Amino acid sequence: MNGFVDRSDAGRQLAAKLTTLRRDGGVVVLGLPRGGVPVAYEVAVALGAPLDVLVVRKIGVPYQPELAMGAIGEGGVVVVDSHVMRATGVSDSQFAAVEQRERAELERRVERFRDDRPLTSLFGRTAVIVDDGVATGSTARAACRVARALGAARVVLAVPVAANETLRSLRGDADELVSLIVANGSFSVGQWYERFDQTTDDEVIACLRRAARRDLRGALAEANLGAPARRDDDVVFDVGPVRLRGHLTVPEGASGVVVFVHGSGSSRLSPRNRRVAESLNTLGLATLLFDLLTIDEEADRANVFNVGMLATRLIGATAWLETQIGDELPLGYFGASTGAAAALVAAAQPASKVVAVVARGGRVDLAGDRLAAVRAATLMIVGGDDPLVLALNSEAMKQMTCECRLEIVEGATHLFEEPGAMNQVMSLAGKWFSAHLAPLTRVSA
Repeated sequence: MNGFVDRSDAGRQLAAKLTTLRRDGGVVVLGLPRGGVPVAYEVAVALGAPLDVLVVRKIGVPYQPELAMGAIGEGGVVVVDSHVMRATGVSDSQFAAVEQRERAELERRVERFRDDRPLTSLFGRTAVIVDDGVATGSTARAACRVARALGAARVVLAVPVAANETLRSLRGDADELVSLIVANGSFSVGQWYERFDQTTDDEVIACLRRAARRDLRGALAEANLGAPARRDDDVVFDVGPVRLRGHLTVPEGASGVVVFVHGSGSSRLSPRNRRVAESLNTLGLATLLFDLLTIDEEADRANVFNVGMLATRLIGATAWLETQIGDELPLGYFGASTGAAAALVAAAQPASKVVAVVARGGRVDLAGDRLAAVRAATLMIVGGDDPLVLALNSEAMKQMTCECRLEIVEGATHLFEEPGAMNQVMSLAGKWFSAHLAPLTRVSA
């Protein structure tokens, strides 16, 4: 196996190895924060099991913190490794001092992640503990022991990749160990991922909230009240006489939807836009990527700069989208290059429902006098080493009356191909859409 695209991909592959657990109605999937939670989300979806976060803290020997002499978890759980304490000569008072310090950090993290929800009961259940990989194994060992202390009848440790020696050392802590890749020799978890950006607290919280909404919708479905299924499909639809192709992803419990508007020389298959779309999906946002032009139309360069035609196609695609997922979800546009201008022109229409726009390296100047009519909150992201587009965006902002912000990614050029540049774009776009695509509240007359 060559590895994984990202944590979501790793989670889906890992879930395929855990399918026998679907027959176990007592499964709870527990992600280790922070990187293990996106992996665990995919496992929970595949198994139809509840997802929770297992916050644990290792109690390290005072003069050798990496060596665990115990662990603590929620509910006052304390696990003591008496063998290590005897071998290192650590006293009970020294243990208590470290425990007090780690308990404060554990409680801070619990408050941050849990939204005042209690930990899902593990008593008599199968706890599937998931992380994005295991290197030293100290956190995984602590998690297994805490889960056992919380009443789990069976503990399964499941990870996409683990160091062989570490995995062997964990055999006494879990009833079952599952790892897709077992690596020998020099080892780093990140080397097995194409994308291994640090998972943020906000991403952890978003995963847990999506899972909570999924569980609620599942309960409604069992009560015959209905629940829309997750979609991740290639789609084809007509805008006037033209047939267009796209890809629609609707996570369970989506809180908003973002339509991508590609620019010059791009398509629904653009790696850059697909990366951004995937990052938005992890935040619980649906996405539609589609080709504004047919293959024949792309051959005529003038079509790429025909902003009016592109905006018309976008408006038509948005109308089709509403037939698929309804009009309840707040709507955003993510535009790149000339697509950003089309997004702003479409958002400026009097009947537009768009509430947020993000323009990446956008030729927003091509929206012309429609800029002043845009009501959607607009974020412009421009590379610091893209002086022409930076100047055009700065000038366009002066014509806009809506909420508008310019973010500069230092060292990036027009396509944001520099190391780390697209990561910044994803972070900025995610925060903007998460802040502005709040669920719509409808008030009856």
